[in-house]
Amino acid sequence: MHNFNLSPSYRSSVDFNDTFNIVRSNHDKSNDGYPLYNIELTDDENHYRITVAVAGFAEEELDITLHNNILVVCGVHDSTKQKDRRYLYRGITEHNFEKKFQLAEQITVRDARLENGLLIIDLEHFISKKEKPRRIEIIK
Repeated sequence: MHNFNLSPSYRSSVDFNDTFNIVRSNHDKSNDGYPLYNIELTDDENHYRITVAVAGFAEEELDITLHNNILVVCGVHDSTKQKDRRYLYRGITEHNFEKKFQLAEQITVRDARLENGLLIIDLEHFISKKEKPRRIEIIK
């Protein structure tokens, strides 16, 4: 398992590593890293995006679930479509997959969409009132 700390580099404090460890990906060696994916910081320090390369999968062949802070992306090809094809050469990989991402408790999934063979999942780091910085006034 690889850990990705997506918090901004200026945030450094003792014992905050677990709090700001936004996304950790479980790599299943049986699928050889398929499909490829990116994890990126978007608009500001509280918005993230997971982009999974799912070329060849129709929307109805993809499933996204979130349970106990584990985001699971599955792709299962419809085997009935394959029966009518006769290949002379088959170089495009078309196998089923399951990719898991462990999300921190403060992360919520905003939305997901399929664009040009890429499954785009937008995430948001929800900061509660008690986590937000608060100015303390000095009483005179």
